[in-house]
Amino acid sequence: MRVRADRDRCCGSGNCVMTAPELFDQDDAEGLVLVREPEAPPALHDRARQAAELCPAAAIQLDAD
Repeated sequence: MRVRADRDRCCGSGNCVMTAPELFDQDDAEGLVLVREPEAPPALHDRARQAAELCPAAAIQLDAD
């Protein structure tokens, strides 16, 4: 699963980081999303989906393999 994030849409809520810290982080300057792992391993697919669903700005996109 490919993980992408639109930093222009991100509002810095941090839901993605709290849900899947293996996949997401926030930058120190603006608090916006950073994708740590652009190819989510199968064990993290459910958490990636949950992070995308919880994002209030709909800034996370997931592409199935």
